[in-house]
Amino acid sequence: MSAGDTLAAPQPVAAPVIRAPLGLLAELTHRCPLACPYCSNPLALEDRAGELDTAAWTRVFNEAAELGVLQTHLSGGEPLSRRDILALVAAAHDAGLYTNLITSAIGLDAARVAALRDAGLDHVQISLQDTVAGSADVIAGYDGAHARKLAAAAAVRDAGLALTVNAVIHRANIERLEAMVDMAAALGAGRVEVAHAQYYGWALRNRAALMPTRAQVEVATATLARLRESYDGRLVIDAVVPDYYARYPKPCMGGWASRSLNITPSGRALPCHAAETIPGLEFWNVRDHSVRDIWLHAPSFNAFRGTDWMAEPCRSCARRDVDFGGCRCQALAIAGDATATDPACALSPLHDHLLALAEADAQTAEIRYAYRGRREPAAG
Repeated sequence: MSAGDTLAAPQPVAAPVIRAPLGLLAELTHRCPLACPYCSNPLALEDRAGELDTAAWTRVFNEAAELGVLQTHLSGGEPLSRRDILALVAAAHDAGLYTNLITSAIGLDAARVAALRDAGLDHVQISLQDTVAGSADVIAGYDGAHARKLAAAAAVRDAGLALTVNAVIHRANIERLEAMVDMAAALGAGRVEVAHAQYYGWALRNRAALMPTRAQVEVATATLARLRESYDGRLVIDAVVPDYYARYPKPCMGGWASRSLNITPSGRALPCHAAETIPGLEFWNVRDHSVRDIWLHAPSFNAFRGTDWMAEPCRSCARRDVDFGGCRCQALAIAGDATATDPACALSPLHDHLLALAEADAQTAEIRYAYRGRREPAAG
C-alpha cells in the first residue's frame, strides 16, 4: 500500500428490524418412504420417539399465528406418516393458518385427500422426480412411486384443493425440464416450483451424481424463460437457481430469520432448514420457549440476522440488502466458515473454485446415488 492509499471505512449498519415471520415449516417427522438422493433433511434423522405430540404442535400453531405467521407448511420426511395428521391439519386450520401439505404422495388416495380437505387443508405440494416412470422411481428409490404421485395429484385436483408440483432438477432429469412443467400443467397445478438441487446434506454427498453441466443449465434457463411466457396467466413457474453456476448468490430464505422459521420433529427451532450444519449455534426448543421468544431472542436466529455480522466485501456491497449475504450453510460447506462470502458470489475468492467443483462433478461418467445404506441404483 502506498502512502496515498487509504482503507475504506466500514459502512454503518443499522440494527435489524425484526418483523413477524410469514411462514412456518413444521417438520412433523423424518420418516419417509422415499430415498431421494438430494434430500435436504439432516444426515442423522430424528427418531420417531422424540417427535412432538399433537398437543405440542397445536400450541406451536397457535403461538405462530399469534406472532403473525400466515401459513404453515406441514412437511417431513413424509407428514402422512403421522397417525394424527388429520388432527394436526385441523389444529393449524383452527389457528387461522393457511395450511399446505408437502408430501411424497405415497399413501395419498382420494379418500385421504377428502378427509384432509374436510379437516381444513388448503393446499397440497407434491414432488415429481421425472416424467419417465422408470427414471422417476430410481430417483425416488421407490418402485411405483411415479404412478402413485400422478394418481394422488388427480385426487387433489378432483377434491378442489390447490396443487403445487415441486420438481427438483439435476443431471438425470434436466433435459426433460419442459416436459416436467407441461406435466404439472396437465395435472392441474396452479404453481410449479423448479428447484435445482441445493448441495447440502445428502445432495452434497451425491453432488457428483447430481451436478448438470453448465451448458445444460444455460439451456434450462432459456427454457424456463420461454415457458414462463407461454404459461403466463395459467401457471406460476417459480425457480431456484443452481448456485454453483451463478454470478450472485440467491437471497437464501429472504434473509436469515427474516421471513420464516422451521421446527424440527423434536421441536428444535431453526432459522433455515440446514442451519444445524453450522457448528456453535445454539438452537432453542419449543418445549422450553414460546415461538415468539424464539423468533425474537434465540441466539441462532440472531446470529446472521440483518447485516451487522457481515465482513467485507459483503458489508459494503450494494447487494447486501438484495441477497442478504447469500447462504451461510453453503459458505460453511465450501469455505469452511459460515461468516465468509457465499462462494456463489463472483466477489468471493472461492467463486472460481466453486465453478471448478461443478465442472469436475458434471464430468462424472456414471450416475450412482448413495443414501443411508440403502440400495444405490445407477440412474438412467
